[in-house]
Amino acid sequence: MRLDFHFNVDHRLQYACRVVRKARAANKTVLVVARDGDRLARFDAALWTFSPLDFVPHVTADSPLAAETPVLLSREAPVTHARDVLLLLDDTAPEGFKELFERFERVIEVVSRDDEDRAQARVRFKLYRDSGLQPQVHEAAE
Repeated sequence: MRLDFHFNVDHRLQYACRVVRKARAANKTVLVVARDGDRLARFDAALWTFSPLDFVPHVTADSPLAAETPVLLSREAPVTHARDVLLLLDDTAPEGFKELFERFERVIEVVSRDDEDRAQARVRFKLYRDSGLQPQVHEAAE
C-alpha cells in the first residue's frame, strides 16, 4: 500500500477531480470518502463540471450501479465493493485507518494551502507515520 499526501493545492476538490481522472486513465477504481455530506455533494458536482471534455463515471456507494461503476462516493470508508485507490477528503483520519488502508493499492490525501487544512493534515500525517506507515509527500504544481 502506498500513502500519498498532495500538499499546497489551490482548490482541494478541483485537484481531487484531477486525481480521480488520472486514476481512471490508469484503469484504476476509486473510492472517494468525505464524512462531510456537503463536501461530498460539492465533489460530486465538481466531477460533472471540472472538465468539459472528460466524463468520470461515478455514483454513491449505495447506488444499485455501484458494483459496475469505477468511482464510488461515500460518507464512510467500509464499503463492500473493492477499489484500487482510496481518496480521502476528510479533515481527520478514518477510524481503524491502518487496517482500512491495507485494502487499497494506494491511499491519497489532498491538502490545500489553507492554514487550518494544513494543520489538520499535519496531525493526520504524524498519526499515520507514528503508526508505522510511510506517507509520501508531493508538492502540487498547479
